[in-house]
Amino acid sequence: MQTPPENTGPAWSRHAERVARKVNLGWWLQALSTPLVVTGLAGACALLLIRRSAAQQSPAGWVLGAVTAGVVLLVAGICWLVARRKFEKPDQSLVRIEAAMKLRNGLSAARAGVAPWPEVPAKVDAGLNWSWQRVVVPPVAAICFLTAGIFIPLSANGTSKRLPDEPQAWQKIEADLQRLEEDKDVLDEAYIEEVKKQLNELKAEDQENWFSHSSLEATDSLKQSHASEVEKLDRELGRAEKAISALQKENGLTPGEKQALTNQLDQALQNLQSGALKPNSKLMDQLKNLDPKNLGQMDPEKMKQLKESMQKAAQAAKDCKDGGSQPGDGGGNGYSDELNDGNGKGDGQGEGEGEGNGQDGSGPGSGGVNRGPGHSPGMLGKEHDKTKTGDLTGVESKDLSHALPGDLLELQDGEHDVDKSARGPQAGGAAGATGAGGDRVWKESLDPSEQKALKKFFE
Repeated sequence: MQTPPENTGPAWSRHAERVARKVNLGWWLQALSTPLVVTGLAGACALLLIRRSAAQQSPAGWVLGAVTAGVVLLVAGICWLVARRKFEKPDQSLVRIEAAMKLRNGLSAARAGVAPWPEVPAKVDAGLNWSWQRVVVPPVAAICFLTAGIFIPLSANGTSKRLPDEPQAWQKIEADLQRLEEDKDVLDEAYIEEVKKQLNELKAEDQENWFSHSSLEATDSLKQSHASEVEKLDRELGRAEKAISALQKENGLTPGEKQALTNQLDQALQNLQSGALKPNSKLMDQLKNLDPKNLGQMDPEKMKQLKESMQKAAQAAKDCKDGGSQPGDGGGNGYSDELNDGNGKGDGQGEGEGEGNGQDGSGPGSGGVNRGPGHSPGMLGKEHDKTKTGDLTGVESKDLSHALPGDLLELQDGEHDVDKSARGPQAGGAAGATGAGGDRVWKESLDPSEQKALKKFFE
């Protein structure tokens, strides 16, 4: 469809204005692309920092969006002012159109009024095409950056601070309680629950106060109390078991020894009953019902079960003392060595009058009331050769170039050189008489002034 001749001028002007707007938009987008990406990246970082530092009272999303939009508009306005210097006017766009369509200055001449306007074709080509990759990528990248800065989840700056580790004493007590819970069938659970309650009260305080003076003092008190109870259970079970084992073998015991063992067993049971950490009620009843006079006639199977329960409770205490070491580690250092009546089969032998812990060998025995302690000889390791201390050896210096006055050069044994030659009688009191011993030194080795000085010194 062709444009009437009277309307061809305005039509070309409209086409020129559209081309001018297209060219000017291109210049603006070109000037905006790099600042827009940089602004998007910097804005995302700023938004993350703002949200992180004020996560508890984070600004509303619309506030952050409004601020972001304002910053983008400000950058766009600055870039428009910078690109304005390259903007194109409609007259220049007419020249661009006639050059692209090869009109040979027909539009410029018509604009000047020296020639008629050419007919407007169906498609006016100004020789311009959009590079959509360069147009779309910068805005999309900026939008992605800013969206991430607004919506990425963050925690408060205060919550990111590294929390202090729990005191090691708490961890040790918790580990002990876990070991004790594994043997609840022989131990009283009330102690475990009470210690847990005290430990939870310490943990319930503000974490910043875990290492305060009062908290550490309470922790130390709980630690010492727990260690004391574990040590008491270990010790009293050992005393009770030794007394029971000795009373089972009535032969060879005097009435006084039997009474002493009975008192030892009673005292151990009283201490176990009064302790916070103690065997459970079932095991305590079994121990209380023992008749020291008839232990030898007790059912062996029941006695075996009783000793196994005592060994299990004692091993739980031993594990707490040793930090969880397994029974038998270290060549018989565990509590199970004490709770052995000497009838087991092993490779150790006892020391003293009692039976050993099995057949002859080099291992430890079980010990007993009338026997030795039961430890193996050389338990601290192989002895070194003696160094023969006390023997004095003379030292003779070979190099005297560095000797100093007073250095010891040589040691040697010698005898007094005694003059045994015969002497005749001499007149006493003579002036020329030769003195003997100290008298000789006094009279002939010192002059009168020296003698006077010495006498004055020793007065």
